[in-house]
Amino acid sequence: MVLQKEPAGAVVWGHGEPGAVVTVSLSGDSGLIMMKKTAQVKGPSGMWTIVLDPVADTLTAEQGLENVTLQDIYFGDVWLCSGQSNMAMTVLQVANASEELTAATRYPYIRIFAVAPAHSDFELEDLERIDLPWSIPTAENLGHGNFTYFSAVCWLLGRSLYEVLGYPVGLVEVAWGGTPIEAWSSRRALQACGLLEDMGSVSPYQHLLGPQTPSVLWNAMIHPLLNMTLRGIAWYQGEANTLLHTDQYNCTFPALIADWRQAFHAGSAGQTELLLPFGFVQLSTYRHQSPDDSFARLRWHQTADLGVVPNTRLPGTFMAVAMDLGDEHSPYGSIHPRDKQNVAHRLLLGARAVAYGDKKLVFQGPYPTRAVLEVTRGLLNITYNQELICRQRDTRAFEVCCSSQASPCWWLPAPVVAVRSHTVTLALGSCGTLVLALRYAWAEWPCEYQSCPLYNLQGLPAPPFLLDTFPAGRSAGGRELLLVPSSGFSQGI
Repeated sequence: MVLQKEPAGAVVWGHGEPGAVVTVSLSGDSGLIMMKKTAQVKGPSGMWTIVLDPVADTLTAEQGLENVTLQDIYFGDVWLCSGQSNMAMTVLQVANASEELTAATRYPYIRIFAVAPAHSDFELEDLERIDLPWSIPTAENLGHGNFTYFSAVCWLLGRSLYEVLGYPVGLVEVAWGGTPIEAWSSRRALQACGLLEDMGSVSPYQHLLGPQTPSVLWNAMIHPLLNMTLRGIAWYQGEANTLLHTDQYNCTFPALIADWRQAFHAGSAGQTELLLPFGFVQLSTYRHQSPDDSFARLRWHQTADLGVVPNTRLPGTFMAVAMDLGDEHSPYGSIHPRDKQNVAHRLLLGARAVAYGDKKLVFQGPYPTRAVLEVTRGLLNITYNQELICRQRDTRAFEVCCSSQASPCWWLPAPVVAVRSHTVTLALGSCGTLVLALRYAWAEWPCEYQSCPLYNLQGLPAPPFLLDTFPAGRSAGGRELLLVPSSGFSQGI
């Protein structure tokens, strides 16, 4: 197994007779004891916990005449990977699967662990089942079957982290396909968003069953792990919430992140940092030409309606944009694209910048810093914070919300007429007299031919955005209207 290394101390815990004293010792290869600590078993839970010093590779826990010895222990960074089916997709299911599985033997200092799916109506202290105990990565361990274990996104991220860090990495998969964020949220997180206030006979969740009901996966799969010291979390979830409480995700997602951080910090006796790095994958694609905009809204809500992360509502986070990785011919359905390598690479960039402090690394695509409306010429100039690469002139990539009055309005394409180093110019000929809003890549499948219109020099796509703060109802004559964006445009960590 891998336990979290310095400067944090790893927490180990177990069960014993209430009141008994448990002694935990760490010894090196020579058998020399490097550390010894004791803890009393608490009643009535029957649990004990000890914070270790990261110094050795053999751990022994003794209670009276009974002892348990664990070997093959490394100290490194531990990452937890959670979500629904796109996180649960195994290495066996991704592009170039045979090559990826063959390469697993080159990483003997990575260890993987998979929690078995389980749900509970109350918080559990221990896991009901384990799909994969701490194991060396092999082709067999990484490719058991479809959507079982081990997670391709988790493995590819962890493998890349090991290559960068050069020391052991532990990966813990906790995923279940088809599950909404409400199931992964504690009751207090849901209450913070007003989703559990009505506890009467008519519940907004009464049509949900099993692993979809509120808090049941938090109870059974997350709560038992809270003593674990973590270095970071990777999350890939949201498809289920395009059908459930889509427009509450801008609250439920920040609430889950804040709640998990607090819970892991408290559960590990303060060893897991309070601002635990949290990376996530923005939703990819599903159906071509779908009129439904729930995927687009969910992507926006994943950023807490601010467009990019980290931001004021989601500090210490990072995001992998995936809307250009659509896979219409995936044998697992188009909602499950097989290109998880690019997903993991984009997560890696964010992890290096946000979790490991590489301030010089470009880890996200270009985003607007201002927009200038030239009324007399019928043009809109959008300035981006990075140098742009235009891969295609998609006539529907940008849309403007138009009206002859302040409200209501309708969305019309705004064709790109010019792309310069940092600026995109749109034609507004079809818009009429008033522009109320602007949006980019606002569709269920916004990028054709696995390529979006705009990227930066590092090949990272511009994320979708929604801008609805144009001055409404004002007559500009021949003057320019300058739009100063909100804090959502901040690129700060």
